[in-house]
Amino acid sequence: MLELKLHPVELPLRHAWTIAHGTRTVQKNLIVELHDPDTSLSGYGEAAAIPYFGVTVEGMIEWLGSRHVELCVKYHRNGCTPEEFGDAVASPDVHRDPHEIKEELRPHPFATCALDQAFHDLYGKRESKSNWQRFNLDLTKCPPSDYTIGMAEPDVMADKLNEFPDFPVYKIKLGTGSPETDLKLVERLRQETDAVFRVDANTAWTAEEAIRISGPLKQLGVEFIEQPLKRDLPRSEHEAVYFGSDLPIIADESCITEDDVEKCAGAFHGINIKLTKCGGMTPARRMIARARELDLKVMIGCMTETTVGISAIGQLLPLLDYVDMDGALLLAEDVAGGVKVGPDGVAIFPNTPGNGVTLTRELPTV
Repeated sequence: MLELKLHPVELPLRHAWTIAHGTRTVQKNLIVELHDPDTSLSGYGEAAAIPYFGVTVEGMIEWLGSRHVELCVKYHRNGCTPEEFGDAVASPDVHRDPHEIKEELRPHPFATCALDQAFHDLYGKRESKSNWQRFNLDLTKCPPSDYTIGMAEPDVMADKLNEFPDFPVYKIKLGTGSPETDLKLVERLRQETDAVFRVDANTAWTAEEAIRISGPLKQLGVEFIEQPLKRDLPRSEHEAVYFGSDLPIIADESCITEDDVEKCAGAFHGINIKLTKCGGMTPARRMIARARELDLKVMIGCMTETTVGISAIGQLLPLLDYVDMDGALLLAEDVAGGVKVGPDGVAIFPNTPGNGVTLTRELPTV
């Protein structure tokens, strides 16, 4: 039987992190470990606790530990506990590719994500293959990661950029409450580098504001705008920006689950998938495939995560047009080894199977 171990971690940040949703200096995450005592192998997954989503570490622990958790494995396994889930996936008749595990772990996609990543990591380690190899992907076709600059005073944002001066792409968090002030932040950062910029408004603008600011942003070397409008605004407003903007528009908050991908066609030029929001690597692969069918660009973004979560993103990297996997760089201290992002934004893959995750220090267990 597999053993489920839950590791809550508090991660001090390199700098105070400010986006349109608020500011924090410490990130609380949950690292899930699936341990196979027969092989002494462990698979690791991670989910970030995000206050504006109402997600807490305590809530994820309670959900994963509840005897009412629904872990629907492909074969007649419904309503089983985490221990029964571990026993099921370890038994010969259901020891299948994780992609064949029917994920019905709602209503908690964040906890689902951590478990899904851990299962992928363990499965690949059992097979002695990296998951990118199991997916038949080519690491020579990987986009570089951007580095994200959280909102602050203009000179402070410039200092943050210059801590990592060799990235080819920077994502700039905007949403000060004034598009004109947002524009001045981009102008200030443009003084520091000729690199490509992406901007993320985190739903802070109106349609009129997004259209108006898109031209000046394009002149400043911005590649695209991420989620300018609130998700629940009428589709007509998203379409107005889609057709009226001088820059491509990428959905983030408007593309959370698999059902959202099709809705984004005709209102966005691409989607930003977050593993924690959609439920892990398994649904993310389906979302990528559907986006390609709809001629949408594909990005995967991270939360503020350790190398555990970043390594899961890395396994899907050759499938993407854009990636934001800088989460571990935003931490004061990491807790794991695995796929790392170098100072030039290029992912560095370890010669280890699964997602490549190893813990670099002992973590608390509940």
